[in-house]
Amino acid sequence: GPVRERHEADPLIIIATVALSAIGVLMIYSSGAASLSSQEAGSSAMSDIATAIAPELIWVTLGIVAMLGVSRLDYRWLRLISVPLFLGAVVLLVIVLGGPMGPIVPREVGGSARWLSVFGTFSFHPAEIAKLALVIYLAHWMARRGSDVGGMFTGTLPFLCIAGCVIALVALEPDLGTTGVITLTAFTRFFIAGASLWQLAALVPLGTAAVWVYINASSYQFDRWTAFFDPWATAAGAGYQTVQGLMALGLGGTLGQGLGHSRQPGGLPLPNADNDFVFAMVGQELGFVGASLVVGLFLFLAWRGMRIGLRSPDTFGALLAFGISAWLTFQALINIGVVVHLLPLTGITLPFVSSGNSSLLVSFAAVGILLSISRESQTQPRGRSDDADPGRGRRHRWAHLPGTRGPAITGAKPVGP
Repeated sequence: GPVRERHEADPLIIIATVALSAIGVLMIYSSGAASLSSQEAGSSAMSDIATAIAPELIWVTLGIVAMLGVSRLDYRWLRLISVPLFLGAVVLLVIVLGGPMGPIVPREVGGSARWLSVFGTFSFHPAEIAKLALVIYLAHWMARRGSDVGGMFTGTLPFLCIAGCVIALVALEPDLGTTGVITLTAFTRFFIAGASLWQLAALVPLGTAAVWVYINASSYQFDRWTAFFDPWATAAGAGYQTVQGLMALGLGGTLGQGLGHSRQPGGLPLPNADNDFVFAMVGQELGFVGASLVVGLFLFLAWRGMRIGLRSPDTFGALLAFGISAWLTFQALINIGVVVHLLPLTGITLPFVSSGNSSLLVSFAAVGILLSISRESQTQPRGRSDDADPGRGRRHRWAHLPGTRGPAITGAKPVGP
């Protein structure tokens, strides 16, 4: 019988993702090892260089393997694990705010409880898992709801309960940056799925009031917000990181000072140079050209992701592609916005470029899902819709998981006699 047409994953997404990771590895090398090699010589310096970049290389390698592995799987199977994955992520977020649960112990980082330590050896950020879990579950839920998403009681209120649960738990850590990424991603996809515009508009003043209360209720967030309006007035305190970042970008000029020169005389050492403020380091060492390349790669990823969503063979795949694209794009824009002083300090990573373990692995896995969808994307004339999912546009009581020999896509090549 006829089968769905499958082809290779989008190679341009792979190239862009690996390029961003390569820039991240260069920045790790530059922030730690380059300064050592300029002061020492011989095998000792080479050993220091290897020690500085080896962990990042290991995580990037694991991430690429995860991305390629996930890309070979049928993304529709994610519908079967969407509910337990979402519930598991919520449990992990509760543990962060609560207490130890067996070998899993909350760990405070940067003045807030954001990490979980397993057996005291491996630590991960549960909010990263929650982002992916929410993206998958909302795609499944919205695909089942179909046009009912536009209703108050069938769409908006259930959506607020689902997304609001994760948003509230992450906000209580407190983690304003991740809260913003999750909120923007969820509501963007809700809009794409067919939410009522007037209901969304009614939520704007409520959301604004919630942000105002949240900032004023926490001295930690209030100090950051105050420093945002005049970082130079608190350049030795809350505004220190912002001021250093802006000065680093200014020193970079057009072509930058060169790799490793941020640690040399005339350079400007940056706090969190390999993490939250890695973009400032890119600007200082690679200049406006290097910074523009990073921004361009993220915009390119967003475009390819939306293109995959528009050509997805089913509603679930489309919503999943748009969700992943929105998530990675919003996180990158917020991180860069903080560095260039368009947004207050938030403390989130730049996907694929910042150092990390859980963030890198989850981001690579998300791109792997995007690649899996791209393997079945359709190149059909505008205005035509060949739907592989009978649940598209109408409500399904149960998750629909078409098999490999399910309904045919128009244009698919028959296999066999």
